[in-house]
Amino acid sequence: MIADTIQKQIIEALKARDEIRLSTLRMLSSALNYDRIAKQHVLSTEEELAVVNKEAKKRRDAIEIYDKAGEAARSAKEKKELAILKDYLPKELSGVELEEIVSSAVAESGGDFGRTMGLVMAKVKGRADGAKVARVVKGKLG
Repeated sequence: MIADTIQKQIIEALKARDEIRLSTLRMLSSALNYDRIAKQHVLSTEEELAVVNKEAKKRRDAIEIYDKAGEAARSAKEKKELAILKDYLPKELSGVELEEIVSSAVAESGGDFGRTMGLVMAKVKGRADGAKVARVVKGKLG
């Protein structure tokens, strides 16, 4: 389980005095605990990955905003946090793998965007960013 691993790594980050890693792991641990309390059961690995994905998406959005605003220092901090979060996520799909999944979903859905997105997102389960998937689907549909 991701939560158990994080607790061990928090201790390691404390000993190493790695402030950015420590704060990121504590934030992630807190997010997992909030979700566990909200759902009132121990989270499955899939539910834990959803929380990590949500936190990673927050970092990606913040990086984009800080880059547009010219806030290089804040953007760099968010990039470091995102790199730490990526350690807990499954390996991202390559462009070729994503293209193959989208092609089969387009054929299965008959070209409907919403249905295609649903099929693709169910298959990729956190291994591809939703915005990236939407771009590929739109490209395939015309």
